[in-house]
Amino acid sequence: MRHLILLAGIFLFSCVSQKVGETESINITTNPEGRGNALVLEFIKGPAHNYPSMAIWAEDLEGNYLETLYVTRYVATGTYGRGEIQPVQWSNQPGAARRPATLPYWAHQRGIRASDGLYIPSPENPVPDALTSATPKGNFRLNTILTENKSGKFRILLEINQAWDSNTFWTNNKYPGDLNYFGSLQPSLVYAATIDPADTSAAVYLNPIGHGHPSGADGRLFTDLTTLTTAKEIIHSVNVRFK
Repeated sequence: MRHLILLAGIFLFSCVSQKVGETESINITTNPEGRGNALVLEFIKGPAHNYPSMAIWAEDLEGNYLETLYVTRYVATGTYGRGEIQPVQWSNQPGAARRPATLPYWAHQRGIRASDGLYIPSPENPVPDALTSATPKGNFRLNTILTENKSGKFRILLEINQAWDSNTFWTNNKYPGDLNYFGSLQPSLVYAATIDPADTSAAVYLNPIGHGHPSGADGRLFTDLTTLTTAKEIIHSVNVRFK
């Protein structure tokens, strides 16, 4: 009997330990022609993860954008699984759509404006394929290389957002008539960490620092995260280290 109880305890512990991020990580490689620092970013999904859009990039310690390291393909190309026929009316076929609320902080930091005045990438001016992949279904490991070597400290940022992710604060009727907000609801969440090329001993965890504009109208970072709920549960953990 004692033996059976012990086995049951081991089984339960195993189930609990695998509950978060139960899928194996897939490998994604970007910017293979880069000549700078090689990085590995480990992303473990949280319980609210459901095909989110995301971007990962580098900036200096003063907050100046350096370069994009990774973007999910729908955002990177401005072409989605269901194209937009007109506002809030979708096709059953892939096509273009303009969703500025998806990743507004990254888009404005990147600073490339499309012909319609929005900073989110468009089919006419997409992010290069070498920096994109299909949206990961779960955990992933990003292997990437900076274009040029960085000798001093810099920051790695990640912005993530899940469409139509409402809660009791970010409701469907919070901003009536704002169709850009309606496609996002809870705004994008931004994570960041400072890394030092002189210290390659361990991984550094990214932590939430704010959220983007709820309809993508500008590139401000809003630091009050008290109204976000499931948006905080898309990610269980994310860390970065030098390779």
